[in-house]
Formats: sequence, structure tokens, C-alpha cells
Amino acid sequence: MIKVQIVLFDGFDLMDAIAPYEVFSGAAMYSDNALSVEFVTAEGPRSVVSGVNGLKIEASGRLNPKRAGIILVPGASGELEGDGPDSIPVLLGRAANTSITELMKQALRQKDVVVATVCGGSLVLAMGGLLEGRTAVTNRLGMDFLGATGVNPVWARVVDDGNLVSGGGVTSGLDVALYLVERELGPRIALAVEKLFEFERRGTVWRASGLAPLLSSGTQEGDTSEPELSSGVRSDAGFVGEWDTTLATPVGKLQVRLSISAKDGTIRGTAVQGDEAVEFIDPVLRDGTLTWSLRITKPLRLNLKFVAAVDGDDMTGIAKAGILPATKLTGRRIR
Repeated sequence: MIKVQIVLFDGFDLMDAIAPYEVFSGAAMYSDNALSVEFVTAEGPRSVVSGVNGLKIEASGRLNPKRAGIILVPGASGELEGDGPDSIPVLLGRAANTSITELMKQALRQKDVVVATVCGGSLVLAMGGLLEGRTAVTNRLGMDFLGATGVNPVWARVVDDGNLVSGGGVTSGLDVALYLVERELGPRIALAVEKLFEFERRGTVWRASGLAPLLSSGTQEGDTSEPELSSGVRSDAGFVGEWDTTLATPVGKLQVRLSISAKDGTIRGTAVQGDEAVEFIDPVLRDGTLTWSLRITKPLRLNLKFVAAVDGDDMTGIAKAGILPATKLTGRRIR
């Protein structure tokens, strides 16, 4: 029997979880219970409050990452704008900072476990650094952020990356579940479930097979990066020195020491967080504004894009990663 665990967390999106639950339940009915499905949490049996209107769903078990079968992670439902406690980025970040991350890390190591995500579920795993180097999709609003975590984002309804199957927007939960039913139980069971719900699976499932398309723009499939800028435009805008800075992110504050230097018209920088030092990526100084990218690992694995200006010994700016609200940067020159 194939065991399906749908992982709930506070603020989860109802359709992300319930649509796959219905599909898997239908598949169980048509396959003489060759499949079973249950709601679980990282903490164990409990009442879980969904996002937006706070409907409560009872989870009957604790997530078992070593149980063979399918583990599905939904996204969150909340405010699209801002960084309040009920905003989607904050809800996703809060889920990523629970034991879900460690349990899903174990699940991804199991040869007989398929991890599936719907919508923002990909972001929950990506925030925990679990999808770096993998190929996945999420809600269209989160694709830039997905790429910022080191994932190869592909604009498809469903992406099959072996033991990782991900879906795009909210209603893609139907498509993900139906695809998994076909993959695990065969097309006849999947078709029977489609007829039951009067729903036809949408879109082509992306897999790393077959011929790769030639894109007229010259970019590679799944490439959402921006053109690189040449660095070192000017070096006399007062950025050179050592800076104590604070990043106020929706999921916690970061204390970062910046060391900025300039030589022969080229500006360089290093960021130190704890015992980790990383180099600025593509620093560009133009018209008194310094821009650069930075790979951080705490509290999340992200590629942040910075824009900053200085006024004497004070630095102000923002850092951005996809759908996450812009993070405020403040700093003081220490030497």
C-alpha cells in the first residue's frame, strides 16, 4: 500500500491540502485501497488552523520522514502584501523554521519516498535550504524568490525532478496529485479519478528528458536571472571602510559586518555573518548608489540583491529576494 502524508502547518492553504487529499482518496476508492492518505504535522496529532479565515483541520498523525510513499507539503494562505504576521512570506518562513525542515531533509534522503509540493510548499523547503540545485516550480509570484534560494525554477504546471514533484499555483494541487496517481498506480486509475471530479489534468509535466528547446533570446531553459552589470564604475562615493549593519528581515534580524574597498576603479566587498565570510557578487557603484548580490545562509539560504547609499558614516538601503518584502538595511561606519 502507498502511504500518503499531507503535512499541515499553521497558516496552510486549504486548497493546497484538501484538493490532493480528495484526489488521493478517490484513487484509494478505485484501487481497492492500494493507497491511503492522512493529514499529519511535524508535532503530531493536533488541530491545525488554516490561513485567511482560520478553518481548523484535525491532523491524525506525526510526519514520519522514513515511511515509504508520498509526502506532500502545501503552501500558505494570507496577505500578499507587507510583512505582517499573517502575510504569506512570514507564514512560509515560520513553517520553515519548525522541525518540518529537518524532517523533510530526512525524507528527501529516502529512496522510497517521493516529496511533493504545491504552490508555496516549494518555498517552505527552499527556505530551509533543501532544494538547492534542484528543479522546481511554485506560484508565479514566488518564482524569483525560488531562484534566489539556489533552485532552478521552471515555468511549468508540474515539475518532476525524480523524488521531488512540485506544482505551480493553488489549483495545481489537483494536477500534482493526479500526476502522482498516474505515476504510482497507472493511467487508468488517474483517468477514473479525473472523471469522478470532472476535471482534466492541465499542462505538460516538465522532466529533464528529451531534447532541450532552443530559445531565441539566447537564455537557457529555466533561466530567470537578470543580465550581469559590469562592476567598478566609480570608487569615490564614501563606501570604502568597515561597516556594522543590520538587516531587518520578516523572519529575524541579521547582524552583518561589511568590508568595502576600492582599487584601480573597481569596488569590492566582503560580508561577514558569524564565522562565515562571503564576497559581494557583481558590485556596481553608480551615481552614489552601490548595488550588489550576496548569498546568505542564515536564517535562510537566499541570494539577496542589495541597493545602498551612504551619508557620511551612515549607510541605508534595502535587500530584496523575490516575493519577500524588501528588507531594510541600516549601518554605521566603524573605521
